[in-house]
Formats: sequence, structure tokens, C-alpha cells
Amino acid sequence: MYEGTTDPDQRSPGSKFPRVQQSRNRSLIHMHMIKHMMAFIEQEANEKAEEIDAKAEEEFNIEKGRLVQQQRVKIMEYYERKEKQVELQKKIQSSNLLNQARLKVLKTREDHLKRLMEEARDRLSTVTKETNKYKKVVEGLISQGLFQLLEPEVTIRCKSHEKSLVEECISKAVQHYKEASGRDVKVVIDTNDYLGSDV
Repeated sequence: MYEGTTDPDQRSPGSKFPRVQQSRNRSLIHMHMIKHMMAFIEQEANEKAEEIDAKAEEEFNIEKGRLVQQQRVKIMEYYERKEKQVELQKKIQSSNLLNQARLKVLKTREDHLKRLMEEARDRLSTVTKETNKYKKVVEGLISQGLFQLLEPEVTIRCKSHEKSLVEECISKAVQHYKEASGRDVKVVIDTNDYLGSDV
């Protein structure tokens, strides 16, 4: 009945539906494309966000590692300085203790020498009263002096009242020196400058 008609208004009412269907199909396709594009953009955004997170994590780890290393170096330097200070303190303390010990030894030695000198003085004062013993002491002292000096001429000082005793001792001491060393020596008493009585 409607065949051959070109007037769109004269078409059957059902013929309008294909256009609506096509429009709907196009809308659905557009919606699908939009959803697909949104999903793609979201995926890209997520990937980019993950990449940024990974890069931030990596940079954070690098910075954290650098800071940890920096602090480790500082701590090591601090403890090295402390160790050196302790070592220096030990050396100073050891040196102080050593010096104190040396001073103590020197003081003890000095005290001992003083005691020996006092003892020798006391014994000499008693020995001088015993002529034979005193002669041997003087003889020994002259011999010792000759061996220490090893000079061809030696001058001896003595107390004026002991001159004759010293002269007797000189001959024996010279004889002993010549026999032991094979050297000659001339020993004289200084008569111009005798020792005082307090010696």
C-alpha cells in the first residue's frame, strides 16, 4: 500500500524505529568508547601514579641511605675522636705515673745516699781514732783516686795534722797503682791549702 512513496510522512509508523535504534546504537558505542577511553586514562593515570610512587620510594630510599651513611660516618668519626682522646688520656696518665715513680725513686735514692753519707761520716769519725784502720782507708782512697784520674801528676789535699799519715799512705798507694796499671805517677801534698777541720 505504501510502496513507491517517497514522502517520508507517508511511510509506516514502524519505519522510524530503525533510526532510533541506530541512534541508540551510536550512543551505546560512544558510551562504550568513552568508558574504554576512561578506563585507558585511569589505567594510564594509575601506571603513572605507580611510577611516581616507585620513583619517590627509590629517591626516598636513596636519600635515607645517604643520610644513614652520613650519620654512620659522623658516629664513626665521633667514636674515633673519643678513642683517640681516651688513648691520649691513657698516655698522659701513664706518663704522669711514670714521672711520679721516677721522682719517688730519685727521692728514695737521695735519702739513701744521705743516710750512707751520714753513716760513712759517723764511721769515719770512729775510724780516725783507730790509726791502723784509718791508714788503710786513706791508702784505699788515694789508690782509688789514682785509678780514676790516670794522670802522671796528682796533687792531694789533706788536713794539716794528718800530713805525715797521708805521706805514709801515698808511697803504698803509688806502689799498688804502678803494679796494677804499669804506669808511673808523681803524687804531692798541697801544703799551701790544707783542708779545714770541719771536713
